[in-house]
Amino acid sequence: MSRRTLAIVALTALAVTAAAPSAAAAPTHSGFWPTVVRLPDGFQPEGIAIGKLPYAYFGSRADGDIYRVSLRTGRGDVISQGPGTPSLGMKIDHRGRLFVAGGSGGDARVLDAATGRVLRSYRLQTVPSFINDVTLTGGAAWFTDSTNPVLFKLPLGRHGSLPAEAVPVPLTGAIVYADGINANGITGTPDGRGLIVVQSGTGKLFRTSYSGVTREIDLGGESVPNGDGLWLRGATLYVVQNRLNVVARIQLNRHATKGTVVSRTTSPGFDVPTTIAEYGKRLYLPNARFTTTPTPTTPYTAVAVPRP
Repeated sequence: MSRRTLAIVALTALAVTAAAPSAAAAPTHSGFWPTVVRLPDGFQPEGIAIGKLPYAYFGSRADGDIYRVSLRTGRGDVISQGPGTPSLGMKIDHRGRLFVAGGSGGDARVLDAATGRVLRSYRLQTVPSFINDVTLTGGAAWFTDSTNPVLFKLPLGRHGSLPAEAVPVPLTGAIVYADGINANGITGTPDGRGLIVVQSGTGKLFRTSYSGVTREIDLGGESVPNGDGLWLRGATLYVVQNRLNVVARIQLNRHATKGTVVSRTTSPGFDVPTTIAEYGKRLYLPNARFTTTPTPTTPYTAVAVPRP
């Protein structure tokens, strides 16, 4: 190898080291796709949704704006101005509709993911509440309320039509609400016959029937404190433990009555990640940076990690 070639290799290695991801790092690339995606300064992201196309949608907990970014290039735009209240957990369906949990606004919205147009808004609560996350399963959209022991169901018609109003489903059984964040992330069960809910404050997971009856999932003495967003892939459940900066991988049985924590993954790019979505062989997580005082100029990012 020539001296010139050795010098180029050394400089390249130095550049890679200097570009190690952090909460404020510029996008880096692996196979031309960013592994760190810069979001607007001051955005305060919380939720993420990714559909079949390589675009991620992020919700702002500051004002509810929705930001869409290309996973190929890292470039994005605000496609929907928020109502001034948060946009938290989000999911996108096969019809290209984005379901958005409204946090302290006590509401939910359904948007056209292509245009950002609001298709329908729902008032879920008129009392203090925190509509935190949403999943699509069992022919409905299901929303958690971290303040009140209830789920909200939007039954979807045979052809996907949106209902006139949401149906409250009280939570009963094993879950006991306490101070702090209760029911947070939500997803379906591997058998497609129920729901999984994480209680952030206790680190417990619950299998929940569509009628709201809860049963604690046996993790063999383990727990997932600060559990936030959930992502189910087959019988593998990924749980974001936000302030711990890790993603727990849990192998469930088919009925989600038992599970085993098989790994916990972290990244130097994590800065209190909250929610999670998948595209290709990667998991994408927005950094909410809860431990950083937000300002209009605070930088925010999302990070892609290989799927464990």
